[in-house]
Parts: sequence; structure tokens; C-alpha cells
Amino acid sequence: MWELIEQNRRKSKIVFFAMFLVLESLSILIGLSIYSPDGGYWGALFGFLIWIIQSMIAYYFGDSIVLSVSHATKVSKESYPVLHNVVEEMKIASSQKSMPEIYVVNDEAMNAFATGIRPEKSAICVTAGLVESLNRDELQGVVAHEMSHIINRDVMFMTFAGVMLGSINMIAQGFFYSTMAGNNSRRSRLGSRSSGGHPAIIIATIILAIIAPLLAQIFYFAISRKREYLADATAVRLTRYPEGLASALEKISGSAGNLVFYNRITAPMFIINPMALTDGESLLDTSTHPPTHKRIAILRQLQNGGKVSFRDYQTVFSKENGRSRLIPDSALADKGDVAVRSALQTDSEPVTVSNKARKITDMIMATNGFLFIPCTCGLKMKVPPTIGKSQIECPRCGRSLTIPSVTSGISHTGEKTKPVEGVNSSYLRTNPDSWESCLCSCGHSIQLSPLFRGRQVICTKCKAKIQIDYPE
Repeated sequence: MWELIEQNRRKSKIVFFAMFLVLESLSILIGLSIYSPDGGYWGALFGFLIWIIQSMIAYYFGDSIVLSVSHATKVSKESYPVLHNVVEEMKIASSQKSMPEIYVVNDEAMNAFATGIRPEKSAICVTAGLVESLNRDELQGVVAHEMSHIINRDVMFMTFAGVMLGSINMIAQGFFYSTMAGNNSRRSRLGSRSSGGHPAIIIATIILAIIAPLLAQIFYFAISRKREYLADATAVRLTRYPEGLASALEKISGSAGNLVFYNRITAPMFIINPMALTDGESLLDTSTHPPTHKRIAILRQLQNGGKVSFRDYQTVFSKENGRSRLIPDSALADKGDVAVRSALQTDSEPVTVSNKARKITDMIMATNGFLFIPCTCGLKMKVPPTIGKSQIECPRCGRSLTIPSVTSGISHTGEKTKPVEGVNSSYLRTNPDSWESCLCSCGHSIQLSPLFRGRQVICTKCKAKIQIDYPE
């Protein structure tokens, strides 16, 4: 795996340096066009300072900014046990020391991305629609793809390259805005030596200000397509089941849902660019990502071939794309065969459109802190976190229900449960097949998903242990 990481680092440095040259060239020309003859020096200094500030922001807050733009919410194992287990499986399969944080975007569209400067500070983010719409094999394929971006250090490159792109766009737009606002009058106040730049320099600056963002985007996307292929190759090595990722890509590219929260910087981070058309083949999508149908074709040929080593992926890749080199020779030198595994056992129960929509809605509400309180009459109430009451009345039977407040030996229904040594409180699940919520004594809400069957949860806020009891 280290060969791929080193290859990515070398290519990232080349692309990063090329974008830095574009940034400095634009800054120098802008300086010369505004303040001559020393404007070039001050322009270069200004561009360098902008780059330093933006890079520091990217390094310390880049992942938080990306997650904030995407409106992502960090989720617990109790809320999304299957997703958490799949991420944990891929972390173990990839021999990573640190577990990525897991985030969910409250969106019915299907997509996913990874972010973080380094593996020790990374996150995998998926949409609620993706979790609900994919089976375990497909979800494993998507998570393995995003884990591969973390392993191969792609997320670090995309974060810093995005900063460079943003800096170039900001400087170019600032130049145009100042020019349109009549910035020439301002130059005369800079001193007697400020005579402005030569007309040829001004024309060159305008041309570069137009071309620079386009050049930066070309550099930004120069190797992103290969990175997607490499992430696919690494993912099938982790899962040993190419059909899972192929089927997931097919569902995502063919889904009608449109992602809401993204921008031009974060869009290329997704497994399929959300700015693409519904058929997944827009001009922008083919610039940032390889054509989805080619990715699927390679994966399915691997599935039919029965082997998923880097050497096997390279062979099929060259056949599909006519390119001789994707994976470094040192990685291809491994003669070991990695066989395709069989599909995991999945539930064959059909899912109706209404049930699927309800499950996605419940998932989104749970992520937003809604409380799910079941009544003994069978009705489940969804209570917003801002209700500001300690009791509610069931609209079906009129029974008064206490909003969950967990205390030792007492469940939210007031029924006694046997205290267990070592735990701080207990909670009785009246309907384990549905979403339920309990509140820790510290006031923190803990969401229990229909898939959660644990006997104990730990409050993420105060670390108190809560025993989970089930109906006999």
C-alpha cells in the first residue's frame, strides 16, 4: 500500500507546486498593473500571505469546514450500528490505527465522501438515503472506497488543492471587482511613484485573471480521475467483492434524488460528483471523475474473473481505458492472488416505497435529536428536542407519558427494572424494532435504532453507563 501513498504524494507535490505558480504569477501581475514598478514584489508577498493563511485554515479546520458545508451530523454506534460496524470492518481490513469519525447528511439523495488532513484526523460521511437504500455489501463497497481515499492520502491533497483553487478564485475575483469599481482613482493616492502598470501588463493581467481559475481547476482535477480508479482498486482489495461497489455506483448514479448541500470545492470529494446530470455523464463529472459506466465495467469484469489483486485491476483497467499505467510497478510485483468472496447474506424482505421513505425520515429526525416515545397502545410519538415539556399526552389513547429521563432502576414508563451492578441507570425498550430515545440524567439524548440490540450504552456527554432492557 505504501507504494500508492508515495506515488500520490509525488503527484500531489507537482500539482500543488503548479497551482502555487499560477497563484503567484497572478498576484505579481495584479501588483504590477496597480502599482509600478514595485507592485510585483508586493503582489507576490500578498499572494504568499493569502496562501499561508488559507493553508493554515485548511490544515486545522479544513475537515470541519467541509462537514459544515455539507450539513453533516456526527452519529453514534447506537443510532447507526450497521454503518459503524462496516466502517470498523474496513478500518481493520486496511490496518489503520485510528477509526474515522462517522457523519451522516440528512438528505434522501445517495452519496458519500471522506475528509481529513491525515488518517488520525479523518471522517467518513454518508447520506441518510445511502444508508437506507444500500444493502450491506453495497454499503461496504462505498465505505471501502472512502476509506481508500484516506489510506492513499487523497483527502489531504483534495483539501489543500481546494484551498489553492479558492485562493486563486478569490484573488482573480477581487481584481475584477476592484477594476469595475474604478480602482484607478485609488492608485493615485499610493504615492507619486504610483503611475499604474503598462497597458500591456494590464491586458496580460486581465487575461491571466480569466485563465488562472480555469488552469487551477485543470490542475485540481488533473489526477482526480486516476485517484477514483485507485480508490476503487484499493476498495475491492479490502472487501474482496467488486460487485458490491459496482452495484452501489449503479444505484447512486441512477437515483433521482439531488444532493442539496455542496459547492464547487466539495463536489469532487463525493464518490460521484453531485454536480453531474442524472445520467452521471455531464462535462464536469467526466472532468472530476471517470465515467461511472467505465468504473462499473471494470469492477464487474473483476467479479467475473474471480480475482481482485492490484495486478488484476491494472489488467482490466488497461483493457478498458487503453492506458498502460495506473498502479506503480512495485505494487504490481506482488504475485499473490486475492480471490473474490461470496456475497453476504442479506434480508430478502421486500421494501416498499412508503416504508423506505418512512425509514429515511425517521433516520433524519433521529440525527436531528427528535425523541421517539412509544405508547402502550402501539402509537409512536416523534417529539422535537425543543418541546420544552416533561410530559406529553398520547393523541390516540389519551395516556400521559413522561418524556424520557433515565434514573437508576426506573424506565421512562415508570416501571421498575432490576438494577444491575456497574451501570448508572436503565431503560426499557418497549418496541425494539423501531427508533426509540432515552435521555441520560445529564440531559443528553441517546437514539436507539431498530438495528441496535445491545444491553448497554454509554452517554457520549457524561460517560454514564445505561442498561438497556427488553420486553420478555
